[in-house]
Amino acid sequence: MSGSNFVDYVKIFCRSGKGGPGSRHLRREKFVAKGGPDGGDGGRGGHIIIRGNRNTWTLLHLKYQRHIFAGHGASGGRQTSTGADGEDKYIEVPLGTVIKDGETGEVLFEITEHDEERILVKGGRGGLGNAHFKSATNQTPRYAQPGEPETEMSAILELKVLADVGLVGFPNAGKSTLLSVVSAAKPEIANYPFTTLVPNLGIVSYRGHRSFVMADIPGIIEGAHEGKGLGLRFLRHIERNSILLFMVPADSDNIHQEYKVLFNELKQYNPELLDKQRLLAITKSDMIDDELQAEIEADLPDIPYVFISSVAQQGITELKDMIWKELETGNKH
Repeated sequence: MSGSNFVDYVKIFCRSGKGGPGSRHLRREKFVAKGGPDGGDGGRGGHIIIRGNRNTWTLLHLKYQRHIFAGHGASGGRQTSTGADGEDKYIEVPLGTVIKDGETGEVLFEITEHDEERILVKGGRGGLGNAHFKSATNQTPRYAQPGEPETEMSAILELKVLADVGLVGFPNAGKSTLLSVVSAAKPEIANYPFTTLVPNLGIVSYRGHRSFVMADIPGIIEGAHEGKGLGLRFLRHIERNSILLFMVPADSDNIHQEYKVLFNELKQYNPELLDKQRLLAITKSDMIDDELQAEIEADLPDIPYVFISSVAQQGITELKDMIWKELETGNKH
């Protein structure tokens, strides 16, 4: 999942198929002088359907396929035969994709289950054949309904990463390093802010062949909720995580204050985020001694915490235990 192929926002143009016209056919048989109407109905136009796929991680495939058109319905035939339906077009998306109206920005629906299908644009209905219009006063109607026209719309697709644990911290808090240590993910790691420009997902194995998904969400800064830096685009990814793991380096000037700033950014962006379980990891703790650790502990926020060092592999097992305990608690609610 390198930066180049992680696409979490795309705008597409869709057009459903138009319905086929009904048939105006009248029966013509050798020994039947006036066979009457036997025109069939037109086929339905193709739908544009969004389908969830757990094996898809990005919206990259849609970046190069911005126009999606469904097939048109076929005309009705003789002997009241219905025309074939137009071909439906399926758009496969990762779980956690939000679909919005491209004009108004209104959220239409969200795909969260594998193989979940939702019709984005309905195909036009096929027209009724003349057989439907026969009556006592009109034995041979020579008209039929046209099919309904196609429908066009633009849609915005946004991906919110689905993960059990979202890592929240300022740039350079050690999030990417932690993810690379506890999972097989290979995030880009460097000693400067904003290395992570897209979320990295990692599957963390736990005791007894169990596992959970951790997402390294790009660092947020003060004012992110106002769109500063790369804020809003990345805060969106935190909404789907069930646990938020705040990460503050041990060499921070004031750990409690840094936590408060991060907390406040989430609160300003979406107060509902604060309903999630919050945990705290003090990173780079191999740089401090027991005395300094005790000093830090005296002024920590009132949430479960652990001191870790990804590089020295300290506290990693305790961190996994703490996360798993909270995941289990959350699943029971």
